[in-house]
Amino acid sequence: MRIILYFASTIFLASQCMGLGILGLYCYRCVSTHPGCSTPFNWLWYWGEQCPEYDDKCVKIVERKGAEEIITRDCLSVLRSIRTDIPADHYEGCRPAAKDIRLGHYVNNSIKELDIHHDHYDSTNWCFCYFDNRCNSASSIMPSLLAVTIPLFMTWLCSL
Repeated sequence: MRIILYFASTIFLASQCMGLGILGLYCYRCVSTHPGCSTPFNWLWYWGEQCPEYDDKCVKIVERKGAEEIITRDCLSVLRSIRTDIPADHYEGCRPAAKDIRLGHYVNNSIKELDIHHDHYDSTNWCFCYFDNRCNSASSIMPSLLAVTIPLFMTWLCSL
């Protein structure tokens, strides 16, 4: 009887959380030119925002040119519309950006500041993560809300 009650309450709680949008992935969304978003990441400034798609991934892009370093943190679904150098492999971990040889191919532009070939930075690395909320920071130790709530709720429910 307890097993049936356990599964029924789990399904009920999961359906309630889906309606509230709690099951979506939360990612930090900022650029290192913003205060607190650079290499010593300050999570107190950015609490994270929910990604638009339910199966999204958090992304951290590190672009370097000499001593200059730009870090972009966002959701993969947001970056798909504005970036063409997304690696084909979206699994957990870091990998170099893909080269798009067709980018700027039909444009004859002599203004190098426009960066139509997207080759200003010497190295661009994409880091993907999707197993925990707000995982695109330098180090994240904040547990997921559901990972804490469901076991506590089940322990309370089974003790009745």
